[in-house]
Amino acid sequence: MREVRQIWPSSSVLRVELVQKVLQGDGTEDGLQEVQIGEKMLMDPLANAMSAIRSYEKARKREIIVAPASKLVGHVLRVMQQDGFIREFEFIDDGKAGKFRIQLLGKINECGVIKPRHAVKCDEYEKWEKRYLPAAGFGTLVVSTPKGVMSHSAAKDQKFGGRLLVFVY
Repeated sequence: MREVRQIWPSSSVLRVELVQKVLQGDGTEDGLQEVQIGEKMLMDPLANAMSAIRSYEKARKREIIVAPASKLVGHVLRVMQQDGFIREFEFIDDGKAGKFRIQLLGKINECGVIKPRHAVKCDEYEKWEKRYLPAAGFGTLVVSTPKGVMSHSAAKDQKFGGRLLVFVY
């Protein structure tokens, strides 16, 4: 019997017993129907959307479809649109969770989610700007406040604290 080495992440569905059955020819007729490798689970739709936007911006694409859609992703996209990072976005109802079609402008150098989602007081935004943005006044932190999702500059003007969600510059 050949040696079986695991070359995929340990969180994969594939178990060593199934691999041994496949190599020995036991189990199903062709030996591959029971094997599932790399099932992708979407744990954080916001993180997946920001990762997709970042990769499409680097590839100089002009349009992207992000799935699944969520209210939080929609609110973050609205803030990005207001700050001039994306052109337009629209919700596409596919009968499931939905999708967003986003038109990119090519103005995003970097974007990502902030984990853990730090609590911020209204006078602490400068500290987090220094941590996540390359320079003062360059880029945006998206914050979830009691009055909704907004940019850190709008939250600072209205004297709201909140939780940091996303950085974009």
